[in-house]
Amino acid sequence: MTGGPVGVGIIGTGVISGTYLENLTAFPDVRVVRVADLDTGRAAARAAEYGVPRAGTVAELLADPDVELVVNLTVPAAHADVGLAALEAGKHVWTEKPLALDRQTGRKLLDRAREKGLRVASAPDTVLGAALQTARRTVEAGRIGRPLTALALFQVPGPERWHPAPEFYFQPGGGPLLDMGPYYLTALVHLLGPVRRVTGAGGRARDTRVVGSGPRAGTEFPVSVATTVTALVEFEHASAQLVLSFDSALERGGLVELTGTLGTAVLPDPNRFDRPTRLLLLDRDEPEELAPRGHAASRGTGALELARAIRAGVPERASGELAYHVLDAMLAIDESMTRGQSVEVTSSVDVPPLLPPEWDPYAKTLGET
Repeated sequence: MTGGPVGVGIIGTGVISGTYLENLTAFPDVRVVRVADLDTGRAAARAAEYGVPRAGTVAELLADPDVELVVNLTVPAAHADVGLAALEAGKHVWTEKPLALDRQTGRKLLDRAREKGLRVASAPDTVLGAALQTARRTVEAGRIGRPLTALALFQVPGPERWHPAPEFYFQPGGGPLLDMGPYYLTALVHLLGPVRRVTGAGGRARDTRVVGSGPRAGTEFPVSVATTVTALVEFEHASAQLVLSFDSALERGGLVELTGTLGTAVLPDPNRFDRPTRLLLLDRDEPEELAPRGHAASRGTGALELARAIRAGVPERASGELAYHVLDAMLAIDESMTRGQSVEVTSSVDVPPLLPPEWDPYAKTLGET
């Protein structure tokens, strides 16, 4: 297809798929035409819930000529394999984070897309929300002066308390680093540019966890990743302290502070699309609160922005290259924890342009074919 709404197929119907389906079925520039899952019954239920016309297996979705863009909502360990299969079927890909579990596979995914003239883009798309876009416009306008340092904190007891099947959070591809790290590091890259070097430390508090909710409550399962990670993240002209933990009884999620030569910006939660930016300036006694300016939608806006970029023939903002750079930085933090020394981040990326404040996901901008 060369025009009109982009046909979307969703692979993976877990918890997060509800939010994606709610949004993508409301955006006129995309059409969700099929849903697939290893559990075809679950896929059929999701399709019926959101009025999607077809549901079934992954193979059926990949063979469907109406699917131009695959939205990959599988567990992290399957992201790269599903993405590669979609590319081989001639589909563009939007994938949940992380892009892959290792650099080689992530690079293979992006290189294959380039060879086939296709796009790979990746969550998080929270950085495209009104909250973080407003914060970035504020920083780029010089309100806090030249950025110097950042502090980013995410501390919770752990997702096993609320998720009915939390094992994947504690296996390779999970943990607070690869699960929550993309939100914080992607936001910091948008604000401070590419990461140059990292120094990490951390470990895990327990070797097993217990499912805390749902029909499997009380089930014990193993932990194979670090559940607390701290890092010094160095950029070209600034640095950030990063703390990510699934071990903390004190919950402090969503804290990002950016300090510059003129003051400090307390940024919105990078895992959300709303909330204000708070400014504390050295020459003022009272803080200033800036309401988010821009669209009010949530997850799925990155896939929509990708779809519009495909039709327009312009680069998408939540690019695979950006996701790869964040993956590279996260893996470098993990390697630094193991080696006990700083690790250089060899990849780089251009910071994508700001999204216009008037960008409207509910507008119909793509005509019918």
